[in-house]
Amino acid sequence: MKVQKEKFFNFLSRKRLKNTNQRVVILEAFLRQKSHLSTEDFYRQLRKKHPGIGYATVHRTLKLFAECGIAAERNFGDGQMRFEVSREDEHHDHLVCTACSRIFEFENQQIEQLQREVAQTYNFQISDHRLELYGLCSDCRPQTTSAPQGASPANL
Repeated sequence: MKVQKEKFFNFLSRKRLKNTNQRVVILEAFLRQKSHLSTEDFYRQLRKKHPGIGYATVHRTLKLFAECGIAAERNFGDGQMRFEVSREDEHHDHLVCTACSRIFEFENQQIEQLQREVAQTYNFQISDHRLELYGLCSDCRPQTTSAPQGASPANL
C-alpha cells in the first residue's frame, strides 16, 4: 500500500495537482478494496463515513488512479466502468456472470504458459493482457441432474 501511495503522490506532484485530504481519504479507502467497484458503488461506500465527499471528486480521483497506474479500469460489457487496485506483483483473469454481474477472479498457470508460447511462436512481446470469460455462474445456471462426462462437481 505504501508503494502505491508514493506512486500516486509523485504522480500528483509531476502533474502539479494538489494532494488534498479528500484525495487521501479516497486513496486509502480504494487501496483497501478487494472487489471491482463502479464509481457509484465506491461513492456510496465512501459517503457512509465521509458525507462531505462529492461524486465528481470520487470519479475524477478514480480516473487519476488509473492514469497513474495504481488502478485498472475494467469494462465487463454491462455499461459500467469498474476500477480495481493494480498490483504489479500479481496477475489474475476474470469470470463474469452475464445474469447477476458477479465477477470472479482466477489465476491459471497453464493459461499463462500457453499465452507465452503463442507469443513466442509469433515472435511477439507481450506488454499486458486481459482474459475475461463470460457466462453463467453456478447460482444463475439452470441446475441439471447430471454432470457432463468427465466433469466433477468441483469443476462446474
